[in-house]
Amino acid sequence: MLLPIATRLANLLQVNQSQVESTISLLDDGATVPFIARYRKEATGGLDDSQLRILAEKLIYLRELDERRDTILNSIQEQGKLTPELEAAIYAADNKTTLEDLYLPYKPKRRTKAQIAKEAGLEPLALFILENQDVDPLNEASKYLNPEKNIATVQDALDGAKFILLDVFSENAELLANLRNRFTNEGLITAKVVDGKEESGEKFTDYFNHQELVKNIPSHRALAILRGNNEGFLTISVEYPEQHVLARGELSSYEVEVVNKFEIADGLAASKFLLDCVKLTWKAKIYPSLETEAISNMREKADEEAIKVFATNLHALLLQAPAGSKTTIGLDPGIRTGVKVAAIDNTGKLLTTTTIYPFTKSRDEAMMAIHKLAKAVNAELISIGNGTASRETEQLVRDIIKQYPDVTAQVVVVSEAGASVYSASEFASKEFPDLDVSLRGAVSIARRLQDPLAELVKIDPKSIGVGQYQHDVNQTRLANSLSNVVEDCVNAVGVDVNTASAPLLARVSGLNTIIANNIVAYRDKNGKFSNRQELTKVTRLGDKTFEQCAGFLRINDGSNPLDKSAVHPESYTLVTAIAEKLSVPIEQLIGNNQLLNTVKANDFTGLGYGLPTIQDVLKELDKPGRDPRGEFKTVQFKDGVNEIADLQVGMELDGVVTNVANFGAFVDVGVHQDGLVHISAIADKYVANPNDVLKVGQIVKVRVEEVDVKRKRIALTMKGLNKLNIPTSAKPSGQAPRNNNPRNNVSDAGNSMAAAFAKLKRV
Repeated sequence: MLLPIATRLANLLQVNQSQVESTISLLDDGATVPFIARYRKEATGGLDDSQLRILAEKLIYLRELDERRDTILNSIQEQGKLTPELEAAIYAADNKTTLEDLYLPYKPKRRTKAQIAKEAGLEPLALFILENQDVDPLNEASKYLNPEKNIATVQDALDGAKFILLDVFSENAELLANLRNRFTNEGLITAKVVDGKEESGEKFTDYFNHQELVKNIPSHRALAILRGNNEGFLTISVEYPEQHVLARGELSSYEVEVVNKFEIADGLAASKFLLDCVKLTWKAKIYPSLETEAISNMREKADEEAIKVFATNLHALLLQAPAGSKTTIGLDPGIRTGVKVAAIDNTGKLLTTTTIYPFTKSRDEAMMAIHKLAKAVNAELISIGNGTASRETEQLVRDIIKQYPDVTAQVVVVSEAGASVYSASEFASKEFPDLDVSLRGAVSIARRLQDPLAELVKIDPKSIGVGQYQHDVNQTRLANSLSNVVEDCVNAVGVDVNTASAPLLARVSGLNTIIANNIVAYRDKNGKFSNRQELTKVTRLGDKTFEQCAGFLRINDGSNPLDKSAVHPESYTLVTAIAEKLSVPIEQLIGNNQLLNTVKANDFTGLGYGLPTIQDVLKELDKPGRDPRGEFKTVQFKDGVNEIADLQVGMELDGVVTNVANFGAFVDVGVHQDGLVHISAIADKYVANPNDVLKVGQIVKVRVEEVDVKRKRIALTMKGLNKLNIPTSAKPSGQAPRNNNPRNNVSDAGNSMAAAFAKLKRV
């Protein structure tokens, strides 16, 4: 019989069943992944947020599988066709594909030719010929003539029997599983250019005559081929190795498997009829089905990899180190429309805005305006968007600093991706109803330097542009994945409840847009929160929500010193006990490393707290409100290199990683066009996955290998220029893709589930 879901999940994820059972209970009770990961380690055995998300995803899959299993069993039972063997096979099915294969012969169908033939009474004829191959099909068919059922001739009867046998051959679950397994391993994804589209489809040149094993194709190539097909430039198919080398009339090895499965002999009276049925079954039913399924699986796998890459890049981008609470001037560069300027104070509050025109009017006037503003607000940072005219604007600011030594602000170029989306958003309209849309972008550029996470959460993650083929993948899955990343990042850092925006608060564990807006409304009406307990006065923020969110919300300078830490209110009693044992006030305990080192966690397990919780509390008391984001660093682009035409082969430059993909990484070197460091050019050693070595926002040294100004392509290398921590990986072997323009084979990233759980030992 069917094992419980918790048992199956434990076996699948290779963890103890008790961990799974506890996690399922917490999830079903409404607990969020960030809350479970941080505050319920005793229950989960220390599963982290990545592992918990995989478990939650698999839990949904298995529940859907079991629901479908029940539906199928009921359907077959109602038909009176459920045998003990079939029931056992259905219970043993561990995936949706196997389950649907078993159901195929019993699945209600539209009125097909086979169904019509069965209604005409031809099923006994078909099965008799299959089981008695020495009989003459013509003689047997003559016994089934029935003009009233449109079976007027022997050929009509044989045609009906043929359609029935096509269903018999194509609906055998065991046979389908074997053929699918072979096709999955041997199938060759084949792309060809559509006649007459060679010129208009030039960007797909690499795939005009391309073929490789469908099981090995990396996500970026799969998505490129699928896009070329969708846009009408490429035709795609999945071929099998012997497809074009068979002699006329010769059976393929796949057809031979069908023959062997149904024990069809050669040289008997019914052999030709049955072999013709096999050929038609393969050509019209099994092969098209396997091909469609292979392409669908390729798309799904490519989607999964692309979404994973996007999520990894977004995670790195959101957790970039903040410049901190400093007065900042944001510059949104433009030539004809001018440079939009916004100054904000150290809390992100807008001070003033203006527009300067250094490239179309007076450069001197623009310099004087920025100088005057920088002095007026005592600017500590100047943040410049990296779009059109960014290098020219950066040079303008550096000239100002040279000319006016009293301007000491640090100059930083930041990504402006999504700034225009924020500018036109409903939230921006509410925050700055009287401010021109173009100037709102400058505010965003300034704020994202102060705190990238707090600003970027206001933007749809899909608009930030750190993914590959993001518009081609499943949009629902992409949105869910990116939403999880944002949630994990926000809760990893924590949120100041007295300064956070509603979009930032909405990403806190247990909160949503409505409650976040209620928190802001309460804050606006009553002033700052003085302690965490006051949150329970907010409309719709009940006990369960408080439990989920309290540990992630910070209150600085409040009435309780623990409220500015990640210690959950449910553990305040523990902290009080520790302080009492040490005979010090809680205020003197926080941050006192010397005193905390004398505490033995085991001494407090009798209070009802588990050892992991006690250890976490002690770590948090040692460094309260610690920020997991790294040290703030900036890149200095090379002077005089402002456009792609300024690049020369051999030139060494500093750059910042803007995007990491399975095939390499894109690096901004300050010329308005990112260069590509192919996976083979990242290091002298073999790199299996660029994400193991590089992340978005990382500053690296690169050397120019090739420049194509016309096509705006820059090839870079990092070999010998950086100290990188590269995991040891075996270099893959296997069949390389075939096409007119061979490319390096890119190994797929490891299976996400296995990777996430590999580090977890059974507890």
